[in-house]
Amino acid sequence: MSNDDVLFRFRLRVIALAEELGSVREACRVMEAHPSSFDRWRQLLERYGPDMLRPRERRRPQMPNAISHQVEEQVVAFALAHPGFGPHRIALELKRERWGGIALSGNGVWRVLRRHGLQHRRLRLALVAGVMAPPELPRPAPRPERHLHVDHPGELVQMDCFYIGRLSGTKGTVWQYTATDVFSAYTWAELRVTPKNPSARWTSALARRVAEDLFARGVQLERVMTDNASEFRARAFKDTLLKLGLRHTPIHAGRPQTNGCVERVQGTILQECWKPAFARYLILKLTGLQRELVIYLKYYNEERAHRGRHTKGRTPLSVLNQAAGRPSM
Repeated sequence: MSNDDVLFRFRLRVIALAEELGSVREACRVMEAHPSSFDRWRQLLERYGPDMLRPRERRRPQMPNAISHQVEEQVVAFALAHPGFGPHRIALELKRERWGGIALSGNGVWRVLRRHGLQHRRLRLALVAGVMAPPELPRPAPRPERHLHVDHPGELVQMDCFYIGRLSGTKGTVWQYTATDVFSAYTWAELRVTPKNPSARWTSALARRVAEDLFARGVQLERVMTDNASEFRARAFKDTLLKLGLRHTPIHAGRPQTNGCVERVQGTILQECWKPAFARYLILKLTGLQRELVIYLKYYNEERAHRGRHTKGRTPLSVLNQAAGRPSM
């Protein structure tokens, strides 16, 4: 609804209210209108009908010294033909006979350019560059999104370490060691304390735990993917994978998105577990965080519906059970 429609309905409402109350002054007091305006509106309504109560359209006044439309077009055309000229230079050039002998001041030229949004050199240059630019070539179709191709649980498990920090009562740094099955999204995570960086001792222990847990559920672990950190390049970790009969696939340097499944899991744990836990605890302790992680992983694996390419709204545990031929929980 435009402002004119609002004013038109207001005038009709004042007249109608005066008829309902039987008092012009009372209606004008309620609607905050002047009685003289009411008399003028009523006369227009009785003589010409309700359309005369609409606000009149006011034309823009034409001043006697205003620049004609034809001259404005010439100024704009010259400014675009010479986008590097300023308003005063344009005024001086237009006064020459070859350009028609147009007598305008520099300020007058600037006002004309401002009305057309061309008062700055950068605006004129940008407009000229856009007109002279070649037509945009059709963009090639985007490449299909690449995914890790896995067919069953246990085919590929990704592992990574996540920095938690230094906590009160612990000597060293707390790290989260995480592993996730790419197909089912089933996740294992542990909190360990090391003097500074993650240790191959705990990555090896996590690899053994994942292999044993999957074997107990009737799934054979085949391959492990990690980044190139020292805890995954250490001899102890490689010997553990060799004993378990697992293949090790390190990701390419500078391509952390290859390990994106476990990276995404760690981001989810951060948002849904660690940040609420850090907000609830006044003094953070390792035992409290371990308890929070155990509770959350049970929810994550057994109750939380996942919307991944393979889970499709199922829980990770139900995907594992289905692969092993067990009834879904």
